[in-house]
Amino acid sequence: MSPDPTTDFITLARIVKTQGRHGELAAEVHSDVPDRFAAGMKLFALDKAGSRRDLEVEDLWPHKGLLVLKFAGVDSMSDAEALIGSELQVPSAERAELESGWTYVSDLIGCAVWDLSTGTSREVGRIEAVQFGAGEAPLLVVVDKAGKKHDIPFAEAYLERVDIARREVRMKLPEGMLDVNAPVTAEEQQQQQARPHKKKH
Repeated sequence: MSPDPTTDFITLARIVKTQGRHGELAAEVHSDVPDRFAAGMKLFALDKAGSRRDLEVEDLWPHKGLLVLKFAGVDSMSDAEALIGSELQVPSAERAELESGWTYVSDLIGCAVWDLSTGTSREVGRIEAVQFGAGEAPLLVVVDKAGKKHDIPFAEAYLERVDIARREVRMKLPEGMLDVNAPVTAEEQQQQQARPHKKKH
C-alpha cells in the first residue's frame, strides 16, 4: 500500500513559543542537522486540532538551543501565537530530497533503547511514544520488559548513535536517570497513600 500524500508527513520540528514582536517563532528542531532549514523552504504546520497549513521560511537564526523562524505572512505576535504547539512537517515523499543524517521523530517509535553508561550494553526498553514539552529536547517514552515507563530526554548530550535500520537508539544515560524518570504506577500510588506518615514532633 503506497503512502497517502495527503496524510503521510514527517515532523522535523515543533514550535514552542513566540520570539519577538513581528511574528517570529522559536522551534525545537528534531534533527541531527539543524542547519538543513533554509530561507525559502516550504513547511506544513500541523496544529493540535489536526489542521495543517503551508508556510514558507522567510528568515531563520539559532537562539539559545532553539531555532527562530520567520514565516512569510506571519507578521504579528497574534499571527505567531496561533502557531504555538504546531509541528513543522514535510510530506514523506520529500524525505529522499533531504540530506542524510536526519533523525525523524516518527522513525523512533518501536526502536529499542540501549544504555551504554556502565561500559556494557543494557536494553532499557522500546520507545512507545515521543512527547514534546517545554524543554529543548523531546522525551522518549520507553517501556521496559516489566511494563514500566521511563521518560528519557532525546538529547545530544546522551546520544551515542541512532540506527534506524537496526531499530536501535544507543545512549549513555546519567546514573539514576532511569529511577528518577520512572513515572509512579497506579499500584505504587496506592501503596504510598496507604503507607502511614510519621508526624514530626
